[in-house]
Amino acid sequence: MAHKTDRDQSDKNRDLVRDVLLRDWDPIGISGIPEAKDEYDDYADVVLAMLINENATAEDIAGYLFKIATEDMALSDRKMAKLCDRAAEAVVALRSNF
Repeated sequence: MAHKTDRDQSDKNRDLVRDVLLRDWDPIGISGIPEAKDEYDDYADVVLAMLINENATAEDIAGYLFKIATEDMALSDRKMAKLCDRAAEAVVALRSNF
């Protein structure tokens, strides 16, 4: 039973990170599309692992998000760094919930 509880908590933590990425980062503007709510799940998994396993800072997470947006998604919006910083700060603030 404890394993299920751990898994439930992990899923809850991932959902919290996903919500932050959709609300504060959302480089491709899909947050208003219910069918696309899982679009950033792979990134949420990495960010969650960075928080828990690596004790990552907001700067580390912002750097990761910026790399994803500018290199993987090929976005060059000048506001991207600000979005990444804002999302990273919000994600790091979640750490006390984990």
